[in-house]
Amino acid sequence: MIRLIVGLGNPGAKHESDRHNAGFWFIDRLASQHKQLLQPEKRFLGKAAKIRVEGQDIHLLTPDTYMNLSGESVGPLCRFHKITPQEVLVVHDELDLKPGMARLKQGGGNGGHNGLKDIQSHLSSPQFWRLRFGIGHPRDLPGDKAKMDVADYVLKKPSSEEQSKIDQAIDKALRTLPLFIKGDVQNAMQAIHGPD
Repeated sequence: MIRLIVGLGNPGAKHESDRHNAGFWFIDRLASQHKQLLQPEKRFLGKAAKIRVEGQDIHLLTPDTYMNLSGESVGPLCRFHKITPQEVLVVHDELDLKPGMARLKQGGGNGGHNGLKDIQSHLSSPQFWRLRFGIGHPRDLPGDKAKMDVADYVLKKPSSEEQSKIDQAIDKALRTLPLFIKGDVQNAMQAIHGPD
């Protein structure tokens, strides 16, 4: 059972269009779908809301700590509400997936993603769920752009074509979320991983 969905990103208007903020985009759309507004929560160092999906209360969180310190927001909320790592879904960008692709899995490594690394450290477990949205890798870009530093790439706005593909992947994941929350993990994964 999922009781917390966390979207990863960096706070502030300067970063809201960055590829690195795909997790924030998902949470904003999910909150808006449920007619909820994320409100600042000082004790959790982020913005939070609560929604109901398939009869279950689910906390939503977007940390204000900047990506690399996401655990400083997730850890306190989990301790306060007694939420276990297995009841957490972390939504984030993924360099190794092309825009338009999404993957859902539980546990595993952090793939060098500092936000995941910090959450793992604060929850003392890698066993939380992850929903990854592809943003592509600079090595796939044409010409000299392929040499772009990864840190610069994730902090840039996607092209309109990439954005459209990421938005479609987010839409598909939002449509599939109730299946996942209901516990039908297999069908949820097939829906998210498969073609439209």
